[in-house]
Amino acid sequence: MSELPFDPLLVAIVTPLALALLIALGLPKRWSVRLAYVAFGVPLLLALHTWWHFSAVEQADGYAFLRTYDTGLTGLGISLKLGLNGISMPLFLMAAIVGLAAGLYAIQSGAERLKIYLMLLLIMQGGLLGVFASVDVFFFYFFHELALIPTFIMVGIWGGRDRNYAAMKLTIYLTIGAMISLVGLIALYVKSGAGSFDLIVLKRHLAANPLEVTWQNNIFGLLIFGFGVLVSLWPFHTWAPLGYGAAPSSAAMLHAGVLKKFGLYGLIQVALPLLPAGLGHWAHPLAWLAVIGNVLIVGLVTMAQRDLKQMIGYSSVMHMGYAFLGIAAGSAVGIGGVVLMMVAHGLSVALLFLLATSVHHRTHTFAMDEMGGLALRAPVLAALFVAGTFASIGLPGFANFWGELAIFVALWSFSPVITVLAIAGVVISAIYGLRAAARVFFGQPTDHFNEVATRHPPADLRWAERIPALLLLAALFGIGLWPKSLSEPINEALAPAPQIARQSR
Repeated sequence: MSELPFDPLLVAIVTPLALALLIALGLPKRWSVRLAYVAFGVPLLLALHTWWHFSAVEQADGYAFLRTYDTGLTGLGISLKLGLNGISMPLFLMAAIVGLAAGLYAIQSGAERLKIYLMLLLIMQGGLLGVFASVDVFFFYFFHELALIPTFIMVGIWGGRDRNYAAMKLTIYLTIGAMISLVGLIALYVKSGAGSFDLIVLKRHLAANPLEVTWQNNIFGLLIFGFGVLVSLWPFHTWAPLGYGAAPSSAAMLHAGVLKKFGLYGLIQVALPLLPAGLGHWAHPLAWLAVIGNVLIVGLVTMAQRDLKQMIGYSSVMHMGYAFLGIAAGSAVGIGGVVLMMVAHGLSVALLFLLATSVHHRTHTFAMDEMGGLALRAPVLAALFVAGTFASIGLPGFANFWGELAIFVALWSFSPVITVLAIAGVVISAIYGLRAAARVFFGQPTDHFNEVATRHPPADLRWAERIPALLLLAALFGIGLWPKSLSEPINEALAPAPQIARQSR
């Protein structure tokens, strides 16, 4: 049955938000924890339903499950319009998977003030689902801000080392990026003359009445730099490794895995189809910033890290460079590869942050120089970490491989020189990823590790930790072995888009 008697997208968004409200109103702790399983699980079940039936349900303007709700702001062209196209559906599914994994890990974490911690995670989850389900640009931005606020609070209260400084830097950078993005979106709304924030209406209107090239270039520039700060485009990236290093695990999983994709998603869904000339103007500067800054410079900085969580944070910044390169390439193959990579990166980086915290619980440190030999005492943890590392590197069999391959293929037509430089990043990621796995799990045990193991003998992963990790790994394997499950709807969504031809400068 493809049709449900209710709107699956609205229910998926409202369920975690409703429980967060109940917790805020004084729901007892035991019920908060029990219902949290429901609040994190229901969105995944509904996301799986929308994915499975996506091609079978009736579509309008390329969107399935399309419904509009009056907000009383129709005079301003604002309405709560929910729907999924071939680009948003994979990201909606990824957000639900990572959300459940982060929620399960949070429930078993034993965090202080667990009720409030779960409440903030649920608000974040509801906002993330709203981002990818919104067809109205106003609510696309609104849900991002709703999901962003809990991040600052969780880093400031439950964060680790340097949490106050990290929370402040996060607030400053992400607020600036969000404000620049907002200026760009408002400028697009005003100059389009469509009188609506509805993305479908905007596409129709601007297809018939395209903006002047100068305005396209200027608005695209605002969106590139605004969204770029949010995605950690070099050199505006320094907030990300610091923030992820200080953030509690579930918050890092949701932010690095899902919320960070907001900027890339905005460029693909809003900027590229509405401002095609703007991409032609900014493509080469964007590509050089991404390949020199994110891929090579940040890649080498990642190799120098000795803190496990910081290394994962920097590697996340590095891999965003590949996504920007796919966008700069400007072809359907490259953009489709970016969407696949966004999904794969969200799953793999969430898995690595989860496992890094599990390593910390057993070694009482994130310093890789103080670890070694953990595989003998925690073989399941070692196997999962190595698998997550292989996925992050882009080994065939994992979802990441298909995204990176498509980006490199598209990038070769754009610039062979940039492609060669980008491929060098694969070697860099293999070096730091495999070296980290060797030091943590297979190296000679250090004096620190032996001392900790004597006082607190490390055990392997409990099932409460294994289940969220296996959920993420299963998704990476599933997409890696059956990429067609996501690539077909992505291709259909990108098929109407014309190829953007550009001359190399």
